Amino acid sequence: MKIHEYQAKAILARHGVPVPRGEVVFTPAEARDVAQRLGTKVTVVKAQIHAGGRGKGGGVRIARSPDEAESLAKQMLGMTLVTHQTGPEGKKVEKVLIEQGLDIARELYVSIVIDRSTQSPVVIASAAGGMDIEEVASSTPEKIAKAFVNRGTGLLAFQGRALAFAMGLDGPLASKFAKLLAAIYDAFIATDASMIEINPLIVTAQGDLLALDAKVAFDDNALYRHPDLKELRDLSEEDPLEVEASKYSLNYIRLDGNIGCMVNGAGLAMATMDIIKLAGGEPANFLDVGGGANEEQIKNAFRILMMDKNVKAVLINIFGGILRCDILAAGVIAAVKDLGVPVPIVIRMEGTNVGQGKQMLKASGLNFSTADSMGEAADTVVSLAGGTQ
Repeated sequence: MKIHEYQAKAILARHGVPVPRGEVVFTPAEARDVAQRLGTKVTVVKAQIHAGGRGKGGGVRIARSPDEAESLAKQMLGMTLVTHQTGPEGKKVEKVLIEQGLDIARELYVSIVIDRSTQSPVVIASAAGGMDIEEVASSTPEKIAKAFVNRGTGLLAFQGRALAFAMGLDGPLASKFAKLLAAIYDAFIATDASMIEINPLIVTAQGDLLALDAKVAFDDNALYRHPDLKELRDLSEEDPLEVEASKYSLNYIRLDGNIGCMVNGAGLAMATMDIIKLAGGEPANFLDVGGGANEEQIKNAFRILMMDKNVKAVLINIFGGILRCDILAAGVIAAVKDLGVPVPIVIRMEGTNVGQGKQMLKASGLNFSTADSMGEAADTVVSLAGGTQ
């Protein structure tokens, strides 16, 4: 689960991470009042959306008076902000952060994520802050330093100092960075975060370190332990179909193609999308109904698939283990009858009660196409969707 910048900074501040003074507002008049209260010569007006690249898209502006802060907020609120992370459809700006302007001497980068290969948190730091870290990693990998954290001992003081030296910080700044990094790690562990990214982490002309921007994402599987964090979810920032799927414990991610996919198991879902692309098609989604899906979930999965108007055909690829093939067949038949699914459906299933499931599909009298292999299923569904793209 992602949250907004202003929410991320509030959490970090509670754990001792220095952040600029500021407040989120929802109207231009509120923007003026906050800028006046901050009392700084310069304030920054920052659009609050779940995407990076806001500055390049016009979502971060400098105001030199409360009146200008009000004017900029009026321009931003309600606008559709397009960045490289929003896609061409953009995101509607419904709130802005009014923040004190700071005298920036240097911009750094620091983040903590989970490294799956070592199954541990890893701190990533770079002197090249303010830039896309992917570009830094590609063009100048020597500017990136890492420290893997043992969960038994936690982040050690020497690791913070080593990262500080790697970024060219020394003396008091190195000590400040090590202390700040310890606070970030404390927030990471305490909130069951999957990512905390501060870009840029700035050094001011006065020698202070502050998180000028912050992105935080939480592990969805741990949110039951954090009811306060669940309240921070902004559904308006999420894809409506993904929100709808979450109501039925379905794992759904919308993609750009025209072939709807329904599978059980994340690995099988990835393999299904790969083989569709190998056959020349483009998947329209990732939809994992899970191992224990019932008829009602399958029906809702179909309903969500059909809400995407780009879908021209559906491929169902199921391994019948916990989810028996006859249960799948019953759910698919009921869904097609109730919803009047207008697109062709290709079904490939193997496993428990597969013979019974195939017989049920055949006896339904509905126009299903069946396949015995993934390759055959992919070729068939790509053809029915209108061929290769």
